[in-house]
Order: sequence, then structure tokens, then C-alpha cells
Amino acid sequence: MPRRFIDLSIAIESGLPSDPPLMIPKITYLDHKIGAQTMQLFYPGLTGGDLPGGNGWAMEVLELSTHAGTHMDAPWHYAPTQDGGKQALTIDQFPIEWAVGNGVVLDFTGLPDGYNIMPEDIEERLDGMGYRLKEGDIFLARTGADAYWGTPEYLVKGCGFGRASTLWIVNQGVHVVGTDAWSWDRPLPFQAEEFGRTHDASLIWEGHFAGIEKGYFQIEKLTNLHELPPTGFTFYCFPVKIKGASAGWIRAVAEVPG
Repeated sequence: MPRRFIDLSIAIESGLPSDPPLMIPKITYLDHKIGAQTMQLFYPGLTGGDLPGGNGWAMEVLELSTHAGTHMDAPWHYAPTQDGGKQALTIDQFPIEWAVGNGVVLDFTGLPDGYNIMPEDIEERLDGMGYRLKEGDIFLARTGADAYWGTPEYLVKGCGFGRASTLWIVNQGVHVVGTDAWSWDRPLPFQAEEFGRTHDASLIWEGHFAGIEKGYFQIEKLTNLHELPPTGFTFYCFPVKIKGASAGWIRAVAEVPG
């Protein structure tokens, strides 16, 4: 059967202002000339004339958060416990069988930036598709925020999921969710503004904190979700295995028939 693969991941780039300052990646590129010098540490007596064009190996040194680029959050990111007091899973404990599943994309691009998605918003879209979420589905939210990747505006673009909508999704048997926005929650400045007015602490990071009650894994900073059908494709999301970490980078890919 013919098939094609769609790359749903953004690249990790140095210095882009689409993260808070503490989280902006820094990449040092060591070119082939520098590589020739470092190779002398491994090959005593080596000179540039011994190498093709005087060139050695190229490499990069990265300083970045586990939450840089397209990545998967583990329940440990949300809290030390999940599922009624069990120790929260770290990214190296991600059940590998959850990394491949039927993808379901819902379009929330018509909702305003900062909107807090409710269960009825999800049900309305699923009803329009004639679809019901099932065990093992991977739920993906298209907010349109990825159009602003690489700019400071990215941090405040898109809608997001609160406690009620997150628990509604995972209670359908979904273990992995994802969004093209910076955060699974609505942009934090919108939460902060509302908290400042109401002092309602339940508004704080509510989509993430829902994982305390029922653990789940979430993917952030996806892209190209507009290229996917609503369902009927296979989604792949294997996280890099970082011991005891709250997140890991992924190369998110969709396999689409035909």
C-alpha cells in the first residue's frame, strides 16, 4: 500500500526567542578545521596534511532544556506523584508501546488565543468527525500556534487545555496527547492574568496538574498538523531516553496512507 511520511517536528535552533530566556537553546558549531585539531588528541603526530583537504570531523555542543524543540513531557514534569500517590513516571520509563498509535487531530484554530478548551469543545469536533476516541489513540490539537514559531509571539499564541478537558481525554483511554503550541495548557500569561484578577489557584497550570490525578504523557511544539487527515494515520513519537528526566526530545512523524 502506498504511504508517505510527514515530519511533525520543529528543529532545535540556537538563539530563537520562542522560549523564555532560561530555556533558549545554545548551539556551538565546531567545524571541520576545528575537528582536525581535536583529532590530534586521538592520533598523535597527525597533521592537517594527513587529512582530506585538511578537514577532520564536525560536531556540535548543545546547551538546552529537555523541553526545547518538539518534546514529550513525562508525568514527573507535573508532580512527584500520579494516579493516587504512585511515583510519577520519568521519560525513561515511558512505555515504548505507547509511542506508536492511531493519530487523531482536532482543529481548534477557530478559537481565540488563550481560550481554555472544555470537554464540550472536544465532543463537538469529534461528533463532526463521527469519531469516538478509543484506547491507545494519540490525541493531537491543532491550534495554529506553530505559524509563529521562531518569534516571541509564539509564547502567547494558541488555545490550550485545562483540567476538565485533559481528564476527559485521558479517561477515554488516551495515554499520549500533543499540541502545536508552546504548552499543553493555554499560554501562561492568560492564566496569570486571570489568576491575578480572581486569585483562583485552580487556574494555575491546570492541564499539567491534571496528571497528578491521572498520569499521561504530552507532546509540545509540534508542527505541520494541517497536513494530516483528522484520523486514519499512524503517529510515531519515541522520546530520547534521559535517565530520571521530566521530558525528552522526539522526532514526531506521521505515516499517512496513499
